[in-house]
Amino acid sequence: MNILGILTQPSAPAASPITIHYLVVAGGGGGALSSGGGGGAGGLRCTVTATGGGGSVESPLSLTTNTNYTVTIGAGGAGTSTDGTSFNGNNSVFSTITSVAGGGGGTTATSNEVGKSGGSGGGAGSNISSPPRAGGGGGAGTANQGFAGGNSYQNGAPSYDQAGGGGGGAGAVGNNSSNGNNAGSGGSGVATSITGSSITYAGGGGGGVTNGTAGTGGSGGGGAGTNSSTVATSGTANLGAGGGGGRYAGSGNAGAGGSGVVVLRYADTFTVSFGAGVTGTESSASGGYKRATITGGTGNVSWA
Repeated sequence: MNILGILTQPSAPAASPITIHYLVVAGGGGGALSSGGGGGAGGLRCTVTATGGGGSVESPLSLTTNTNYTVTIGAGGAGTSTDGTSFNGNNSVFSTITSVAGGGGGTTATSNEVGKSGGSGGGAGSNISSPPRAGGGGGAGTANQGFAGGNSYQNGAPSYDQAGGGGGGAGAVGNNSSNGNNAGSGGSGVATSITGSSITYAGGGGGGVTNGTAGTGGSGGGGAGTNSSTVATSGTANLGAGGGGGRYAGSGNAGAGGSGVVVLRYADTFTVSFGAGVTGTESSASGGYKRATITGGTGNVSWA
């Protein structure tokens, strides 16, 4: 009420500038069957320590308080139980920053199929037909987010003596399969200290093999491939890692990709609010910063 006794509406809080450092990791791709390729890791974009794809660290965002900004956490791609299919992950988004989903692994159950492209590319699937055909190529990665998947090797060996390539990681290309029965391991991820501790994200999934040595997952949560009736390992949740490649249909599923994550760092004089549909936590102040870690959902965040 003013001095004339008239009711007035309170004014909205004034907006202030705020600098936001970010890590945005997309969901990893799922692995594939039929000596399938490992899934590629989700694309990784970061302003602290390192970013994906061998690029230079990105610049922080200059935002304002009391303003809503969109955030989406990408789910990982499914681990397939059917020959001839594989699934990319889903993009993660914060404000104007989008990280591209990881590519699904290649599967050559019916034809020579390369790994799928994505933030990091899926590993190539090997061919188990008789007579065997040439191996496939890994899917392409996205510049400054992740690397390509590994190729598969085919040397004219008898049927079922082939192996899939490893999925690409945010830090390295997926490894090629070798000698017809050694699947490629997943590409390594990228370590960043945005949370205050060094954590490695976005490793690629290892390739699957029918008779031989399955590929290991890349550092940063990549799932291992399998050479047996067991299910291949899925990529680690909230690291954006790729899933491991499987053997063949009826002999265990391929591994699913891991979900993505968004981590935001800002001065400890501010406090974040998470909108409906967003799963997140805010850390205590440390070293002059707070961190918001968002692990699921789609909605808005804001600061005051």
